[in-house]
Amino acid sequence: MSDLIRKFEKILILPIFVLVFSACQDAEDQPAPVDNDPPTASPNVPINTWIQNVMDEIYYWLEEMRQPIATNSDPEDYFESLLNRPTDRFSDIFPNANDLRNSLQGVNREAGYEIILARESEENENVLAFVAYTKKGSPAESAGLKRGDVITQINDQALTLSNFQNLLRQRSQNHSVNFFRFNPSTGNYQPQPQITLETVVLAENPNFMDTVFTINDKKIGYAVYHFFAPGVDGDNRYDNQMDEIFGRFKAEGINHLILDLRYNGGGALSSSVNLASLIAPNVTSEDLFSRTRYNSFLSRFSEIQALENRFFVDKAENLGNILEGNRIHIITSGRTASASEIIINGLKPFMNVFLIGGTTFGKNVGSILIDEEDNPNNNYGLLPIVSMIFNSNGNSDFINGFTPNVEANELSQPVLLPFGNRDEYLLSLAIQQITGTSARLNLVERIDVGSSLEGKIRFGKIIEDKLPLKELKEH
Repeated sequence: MSDLIRKFEKILILPIFVLVFSACQDAEDQPAPVDNDPPTASPNVPINTWIQNVMDEIYYWLEEMRQPIATNSDPEDYFESLLNRPTDRFSDIFPNANDLRNSLQGVNREAGYEIILARESEENENVLAFVAYTKKGSPAESAGLKRGDVITQINDQALTLSNFQNLLRQRSQNHSVNFFRFNPSTGNYQPQPQITLETVVLAENPNFMDTVFTINDKKIGYAVYHFFAPGVDGDNRYDNQMDEIFGRFKAEGINHLILDLRYNGGGALSSSVNLASLIAPNVTSEDLFSRTRYNSFLSRFSEIQALENRFFVDKAENLGNILEGNRIHIITSGRTASASEIIINGLKPFMNVFLIGGTTFGKNVGSILIDEEDNPNNNYGLLPIVSMIFNSNGNSDFINGFTPNVEANELSQPVLLPFGNRDEYLLSLAIQQITGTSARLNLVERIDVGSSLEGKIRFGKIIEDKLPLKELKEH
């Protein structure tokens, strides 16, 4: 029954009620009580009105946006009711815009380690959590946790298929872990003493490591990059560090490049342009990196049209002309997403992009962070899909991900070796493509069931620069 019908019924019923009630009061010779208090308005109404106004301007699937539910509904439910599901897999709303902004910059409360999960065996329900990496300056690093360690219990509870997701959430607070470590001298995993990990507010640097290998006459630059962010609080520290890394590669005269994006779930599009500008050969600020398509409303404005074409940036540290065979090797996985895929797609018109690892995630649409400044009671942050991104050839057809040239799963190696170890499985395969040498490795079968990386807010995100929405309202 609609609200209008309910209101109409109340109008019909009210006079009868008043007549009967007044008759009773006359009989008792008492005045009828009067309620002068106005009805209480739901605080959700102005928030949901703001959500609707935002989506009416910027949502990519504007014509397919759905009819909303009642404006006094929970804002998260209201936002969800508008979305063009299942086509739109990525638009999201968050209860705190400041926490969202920090997370996109790599600032989170955590213990400082990421894990990949696999079934112990098809014969049981046990789950093993392989430490993928620990973060510099984190409690996990201080406690001695290392890549390749295998966690079997969190807070004294064994991980299983039925509880591992709940146990992963417990990592956001202080917690204990029981784990095993591989002993090369015995060839076995051995139990380690339980450790307790506190959580702290940690700013993670996405430039995880870089090094140069010299193998025969090949000089190979190797960089591990975990997410796209220019810096923290408006600075460009991480982009500047990436420039410095490539400057060192150039100074050392590398002729091959391996970019490790296996854990890179995305981030800022501006950092994607910055990185591509360090790699693509013979590009200048007049060469097109990507084209962005917005909805039918936004595309009418000259301010938005000026943002549709993104050009490379002139970089003295650019390596493109010194890479042998005009080729870059990129290590990928199913956790290589969004802005990482924009790098792959954007470089393809300019050079040979050779992929080693797993099929990438498949995301070709971009978001922007929207929060409300005028309502102090509205803490929500929105990440709606606002664009689709194409390379300079007009190609954006990778919703099913990019298939690698050499397919491999890092969990197939008996132990996760450190990043930069030439025998580490995916790195060794990339080096093999460059040098022609091969190494024999005994592989194991493991069933990947997830990781902590997918739980990151930044995972699967392409974050665009802020759109000039205030300027549009002046038209």
